[in-house]
Amino acid sequence: MKELFASINSILAFIGPLSDFFWDFPTNFAWYKAIPVLGNFSLAVIVLVGSGLYFTTRLGCIQVTHFKRGLRLLIERRTAETGISPLAAFFLSSAMRVGPGNILGVTGAISVGGPGALFWMWVSAFFGMATAYMESVLSQLFKEKKEDEFVGGLPFYGRRLLGNQAWVGVALSLVYILYAMFCLPAQGFNVVSSIGAMGEIVTGTKIATDSPFYYVTAAVVVIFTGVVAFGGIKKVTGVTDMMVPVMAVVYVVTVLVLIITNLNSVPYFFSAVFGGAFQPEAVFGGLFGTALVQGVKRGLMSNEAGQGTITMAAAAADAKHPCEQGLVAAMGVLLDTHIICTMTGFIVVMAHCWTGNLDVWNKAGKLPKFLMSVSDLTPGVGYNAVVTFLLTLCFCLFAYTCLIGMISYSEIAGNRISRSSNFINFIRIFGLVVAAFGIMVNIAGYDLGNLWAFSDLANICIVYVNIPLLYIGAKYVFKATEHYKNTDGSNFTSEVVGISCEYWDKKNA
Repeated sequence: MKELFASINSILAFIGPLSDFFWDFPTNFAWYKAIPVLGNFSLAVIVLVGSGLYFTTRLGCIQVTHFKRGLRLLIERRTAETGISPLAAFFLSSAMRVGPGNILGVTGAISVGGPGALFWMWVSAFFGMATAYMESVLSQLFKEKKEDEFVGGLPFYGRRLLGNQAWVGVALSLVYILYAMFCLPAQGFNVVSSIGAMGEIVTGTKIATDSPFYYVTAAVVVIFTGVVAFGGIKKVTGVTDMMVPVMAVVYVVTVLVLIITNLNSVPYFFSAVFGGAFQPEAVFGGLFGTALVQGVKRGLMSNEAGQGTITMAAAAADAKHPCEQGLVAAMGVLLDTHIICTMTGFIVVMAHCWTGNLDVWNKAGKLPKFLMSVSDLTPGVGYNAVVTFLLTLCFCLFAYTCLIGMISYSEIAGNRISRSSNFINFIRIFGLVVAAFGIMVNIAGYDLGNLWAFSDLANICIVYVNIPLLYIGAKYVFKATEHYKNTDGSNFTSEVVGISCEYWDKKNA
């Protein structure tokens, strides 16, 4: 078996370098790298941040001017006759946004770019709120009704904006489904391994990865995921409606307790973040660009604004006006980056473990670095065990909501290919099999790192496909936004934007 996996890794060895090339282009060329400041930014970062700036300007900084309205939409009690409520869609999108990357990614960004990376993460997310608004409004404009639910998102608005060609929708659906499938194994194992870690904390004993405990846990996770997935979008949102608030509240409250018990380190946190944003410490390279690039890249990859990967959730909502869900999506970016990621930043920066044993710090992985920081802020074995357990629980929930979210989003995207129940069930089963395969491979101790690199490659492909679509559809979003600002948000039809929006015409006929 080891020989088989070694062969697979060897055959797919080109995937990792290819993915890195696309993400880093053109910083991987010496002539470009030599350009001051600009040479630190890849095309992906420039496109995403530049688009956020442009959309923020054209929308009149809607993430600020309509912030209160966005909050009201979240707390408004609304029953959806078709699809799900805007709040349920918010939780469904947050299930994907708020993932293990909120811990691992932020820790990695600060490790490489210093505390200042957190500042640039905030900045990029602020502009990313406008980008998330754009793609979510497009999702609502071109969503379609399927029995008692809505389907839509990137494959749907991509097809409509590119001449309504069927092959375009199919291609975009396949890109997302492949992306999700290659992410599932890692998320599945994150769930199982975090449960194992909690078991070790409770029992005080080491649990071997290849022990019966892990195999039984894996089986339970896969079975429970299957039950949720086969319940359809409404069953999935029922789970995310419960899990997302719990994991967000537990994580934030736990970190706030750490902050309160380490109040003397709070001034250091702010001085390190704001000072490091422009003058990083020598240990992080001492370069302004290093902190900026790490913060921007992590912020974008955490909240997924502009990637089109959370647009399926936006389309599933039963909104009164397309722009409503745009505001809700913007609030999702706020929750992910400005709240959850910031909490991780507090832990890593306040502990400032890099000022201690640099050899240990530099050799440690992202999760060990995070746990080292937690340990530094929680003196006492009992206190540390409780805090570590709660944060591990959050990590587990972050991973699990990503797991069911990816299968659910794949199902929605699959509707652009075929609405046959057999086909949709095939996607669900395929997702469960892929997740189970990845979990078992990791439990057995095999390495398929090159296979998982496909997810990074698919991610950057989606970015380069989705952002141009946002520009193509921008005029429709701007017209819809003007209508939303100037009216009470009712009676929206195709006449407002100048392109056929079949669902909205039927709704407001």
